[in-house]
Amino acid sequence: MPRTAAAKGRPVPRPFEFHWGKGQIIEEACFAGQHVEPAIQLLEYEGGGQGIRFCYYSLDGRFQRSPMMIDSEDSLEGLRAALASTPKLRALIKKLAT
Repeated sequence: MPRTAAAKGRPVPRPFEFHWGKGQIIEEACFAGQHVEPAIQLLEYEGGGQGIRFCYYSLDGRFQRSPMMIDSEDSLEGLRAALASTPKLRALIKKLAT
């Protein structure tokens, strides 16, 4: 079952910071799978600009720093369902796929 980021204790919006810039995560689509929780995040940078981050969390909520891997069955369906509640992120993903 898809869960919103807020349901997992990660409020949206919330801050992020990289060495090249910082801003807010303004939307997050996530899905609690069997082993991990894949997430797609819409990042809005201070001073303008947006980005998409594909990442994942452990089931106990810790951010993971390795590549996100999703299976072609449950995780894709779960992320697709979670994207229904993230209109801006969904619109950018559509641009990526067309």
